Amino acid sequence: MAISALKNSALEAIQKAQNLAELDVAYKAFLGKKGELTLILRSLANLSEAERKTQGKEANELRNFLVERFAQRKQEIQIGEIGKREATEHVDVTAPGKRLPKGHMHPLTLVQTKAEEIFQAMGFTVAQGPEIETEWYNFDALNIPANHPARDMWDTFWLKPKNAGYLLRTHTSPVQIRYMESHNPPLRIIVPGRIFRYEATDASHEFNFYQLEGLMVGKEVSVANFKAIIEEFYHQFFGKPVAIRLRPSYFPFTEPSFEVDMRWGKGKWLEMMGAGIVHPNVFRAVGYIPAEWRGFAFGMGLDRLAMMKYQIPDIRLLYSGDLRFLQQF
Repeated sequence: MAISALKNSALEAIQKAQNLAELDVAYKAFLGKKGELTLILRSLANLSEAERKTQGKEANELRNFLVERFAQRKQEIQIGEIGKREATEHVDVTAPGKRLPKGHMHPLTLVQTKAEEIFQAMGFTVAQGPEIETEWYNFDALNIPANHPARDMWDTFWLKPKNAGYLLRTHTSPVQIRYMESHNPPLRIIVPGRIFRYEATDASHEFNFYQLEGLMVGKEVSVANFKAIIEEFYHQFFGKPVAIRLRPSYFPFTEPSFEVDMRWGKGKWLEMMGAGIVHPNVFRAVGYIPAEWRGFAFGMGLDRLAMMKYQIPDIRLLYSGDLRFLQQF
């Protein structure tokens, strides 16, 4: 086909194309690997030098012209398609957008956040520590040496090999030791975190749960200081004044030790936490001089606080992952 006739044929095909698919067919018919103009360009090698110069120049000029024309037609089609969509798809820019579904804070997260806010307002610092602990921090430094009967109070998950001395922490008290090792008194800290106990699960027990530990060390720290702080914490947490009482108890790392009960409902007393004055051996383990410093420590269950605040009847609901439960918070 002559160059001029090919040009007219290509221009007609370009103009007839009504969409990008038809334009692509026309492009391949003339400029594709087997297109008519492509074949002409490949055949130039069989011509004489004089014919090759003449036809080669015409063919290359036509190719450049068609490439530009195809690009122009493509743009025309795209603009036309946008116009059609705009004419048929009316967008009301004043209409409110669709609300995205909101997530829900876990009740344990809500309780921990609230507890941290209350204690921080009273001058306590939030401290953190590892969930995989050594025997030294979890027991020995807390005045619970090997073979001590008190170790039976904590049903422990030991990590293999057991003789390596690693375990899943049974309380957050090891963080007290770690913090005191690197900080000089006086100090006030709370330690929220997950702990693990090897025990059967039921409505009020889980093998992993959350605890909030507290420690205050100073020159003249007393049980009266502890009682005032805890009463203020419960007052702010539950939004009403509460009465508490201290009952004698035993913990290896405090002396004297006591259980803390809170009056709930119509005169009912509920056990809320264990506490006491820090044992001198604990101070010795971290390099403090017991004659110079006194402190109190306490530990409460965040799970119990959540169950009381939100009237949750079964602790296992907190770990079920059931969205029907979580969406209530």
